[in-house]
Amino acid sequence: MKHYILFCCVFLLSLSTTIAQTDTYTVNNQSYELKTDVEGPITLLWNTFSQEYRYFAKKGNTIVELTNTKGGKKYQDEYKKQLQELTAGTDMNTDKVKLTLASLRRFFNAYNKKVDPSYNENSFLTDMEYRLGIFGGITNSIFVDNPDNTSNGQFGFDFELYDATALPSHAIVLQFKQTLSSDDFEYTASQFSINHRFKFIRTPAFQIYLNTKLVTFTSSKITKEVIGNDFIAFEEDSGSNLQGPVIFGLGADIKLGKGYLSLNYNDAYSFIIDDNGEFPVDITIGYRFVL
Repeated sequence: MKHYILFCCVFLLSLSTTIAQTDTYTVNNQSYELKTDVEGPITLLWNTFSQEYRYFAKKGNTIVELTNTKGGKKYQDEYKKQLQELTAGTDMNTDKVKLTLASLRRFFNAYNKKVDPSYNENSFLTDMEYRLGIFGGITNSIFVDNPDNTSNGQFGFDFELYDATALPSHAIVLQFKQTLSSDDFEYTASQFSINHRFKFIRTPAFQIYLNTKLVTFTSSKITKEVIGNDFIAFEEDSGSNLQGPVIFGLGADIKLGKGYLSLNYNDAYSFIIDDNGEFPVDITIGYRFVL
């Protein structure tokens, strides 16, 4: 289980950097594999080396590493002077620039737009879209013991992060789902999950995607009927668990108004956990608002 959780964490962290273009550059007679974050009159390059972030600025054919060495107990902030020299002739102020990817990105984009009115921001994750969805449906809970294959109601909401420019085929989704108990199947569950959606069909009118449930935390309670020779009793079992189940499902978002009508066939198959042998019936319908 620890291996599955570790895999999911690494996947989520690496997803934000895999899209960046990587090329080989020579700086001070040394070769570096660098990612391009901002490309324009002045280009921002970066990568991590021995778990340390290093940033480079490219202007024309000149590439310099932005540095911030420590002298005694104070950092020297050399990168601010370097940026001032690279942007000489403009009124760019480097006083509040930090040696971080986000801060450098803002500075580079601001300079590029100032010297080139036709410049469009092209840095990674500049077109983030957030979607808040609500849904309801039914499920026969194939990953728990369900003797009569009963379907219960379910409802929930999810929060999706999506970038149509940088990662048009991918989205990360945080979801809460509540499974309701019924007289025929007294099972209830509250589940939080982290999901990845791969949008293999994308048009302005609709998107169809593979949903992969990566990590789940589930708190559940089930009441079972126990029949003896001369008695009938009810046994209650409850608990919670953290899993990396890698459960697959399919979904579609259809443009409707300012948001999307969402249709989902969830929890269809898992390589990791066993189902109860029944055909999966887990269907929801909902609506996603674009925030």
